[in-house]
Amino acid sequence: MRIDYRKRKISLLTNHGKELIIAPVLEGALGCQVEQVQRCDTDQFGSFDRITPRQGSQLQTARRKAQFAIDLSPHIVGIASEGSFTVDPFSGFMPWNIEMVLFLDDLHGLEVVGMAQGSAMNMSKSVRDFDSLMEFAADAGFPEHHLMLRPQNASDPRVTKGIQDIDTLKSAFIEALLQSGNGKVFVENDLRAFCNPTRRLMIEQATEDLARKLLSLCPECQMPGFWKMKTESGLPCGGCGSPTREAVCELWQCTHCNYSSHKTLAQTLEADPQVCNNCNP
Repeated sequence: MRIDYRKRKISLLTNHGKELIIAPVLEGALGCQVEQVQRCDTDQFGSFDRITPRQGSQLQTARRKAQFAIDLSPHIVGIASEGSFTVDPFSGFMPWNIEMVLFLDDLHGLEVVGMAQGSAMNMSKSVRDFDSLMEFAADAGFPEHHLMLRPQNASDPRVTKGIQDIDTLKSAFIEALLQSGNGKVFVENDLRAFCNPTRRLMIEQATEDLARKLLSLCPECQMPGFWKMKTESGLPCGGCGSPTREAVCELWQCTHCNYSSHKTLAQTLEADPQVCNNCNP
């Protein structure tokens, strides 16, 4: 069954300006109309100031938010975005951002997830004086990337968020220093979407990934979301015949009916022995 989302109204749950990122991409791709839903404190699902921990995984939280978007509106399709921050999977040192944008169609039982990941502007430091704070601010992309301050350490609940100019930064620093029992102020990037341009770019890329998946229809049931699930390696070595790391094919699968098929990637039947762990350890 082919679904037409043209002129369909879709609910987006956000209080942090994500409608300015997500709506243009999906409306341009699907011809739908994205409507923001604000009648909900999205911090209840978890907040980047660490005052409210996230309950469940990133995917589970995105799913709950999308369902809330539907429940709080007259529409049967909801969208939600959920981000997480960690270290990069390569060196294990660089700040890393993973973004999900989840599309939930209650009527057709359809869930499609767009994803993107990359380097993040997510820095933090304890400082004792304003000069050190300004050095950190320059490295942290301030003022385009907003900052948060709190006295003493990263766990102090007394936090000032959304700092985006030097005057506010200075007054917040003085106040936090007066409240501090150890002479230190903890400063970090504010990771909310409207405060962090680097994260906004990642959300846009995740939305573009979602749009591509929604435009890819299953050959079997014609539902959106037919997409690559994994790449399978093991192309045999031309020298010894052993399986190599070279890709053989991609597994594509429908998220709705689970129909799957393989797409061949290899241009040859054998891999170069130079990439073989047996011939070239």
